Amino acid sequence: MLNVLEQAAVTVSAISGVLAAGGKRVDLFGVIVLALVTALGGGTLRDVLLDATPIVWVENPSLVVNASGTAFIVFFITRWCAVPVRFLLIADAFGLALFTIVGAAKALTFKVGPVNAVVFGIITGVAGGMLRDVLLGEIPLVFRKQIYLYATAAFCGATVFVLLMVWRPDHSQENRVIGIGLTLLLRLASLRWKLTLPVYGQQSDHDSDPEPE
Repeated sequence: MLNVLEQAAVTVSAISGVLAAGGKRVDLFGVIVLALVTALGGGTLRDVLLDATPIVWVENPSLVVNASGTAFIVFFITRWCAVPVRFLLIADAFGLALFTIVGAAKALTFKVGPVNAVVFGIITGVAGGMLRDVLLGEIPLVFRKQIYLYATAAFCGATVFVLLMVWRPDHSQENRVIGIGLTLLLRLASLRWKLTLPVYGQQSDHDSDPEPE
């Protein structure tokens, strides 16, 4: 099941990579590069940090074929059909959810401990999109104002998944579905209702200092 999830994550992340190039005057080769970076960047960084060799797409070249083929098809579809910006956010949400749990699951196989497994899940989920945005000269999505529970959704989903794997390791498939579902639900709900975390600020940032007595 993990390979199926990884392939699905690569597909939707490649789509988000293509859609992110909209309006940037990027040619076909550039779009494919963006798709590959978005789809494989997080897993590459995770494997480098885990010292996992060979790196995931070297071990499984079908991931590269998947991302490239998806980018090629979507590139020509979007030349003829206008795609709303919201589709980018939805595709990115699915990629975030799938890759977060795939990354956390792989980290657990390397015995890095529950806390580090959550961290690796978040890295896998957000790093590809960050690299994509940097290449496009944009502020990475995760750092933008009003991002609506992006890394937070990945954190919550990865944490629940890892805890479930600690408590009931024999139900790994169900645990993955729950983790993916929670991450996706939080991200989509935050987009729908514009949910954000509280913003840090001293009281003096909003109110004038009281007059001394």
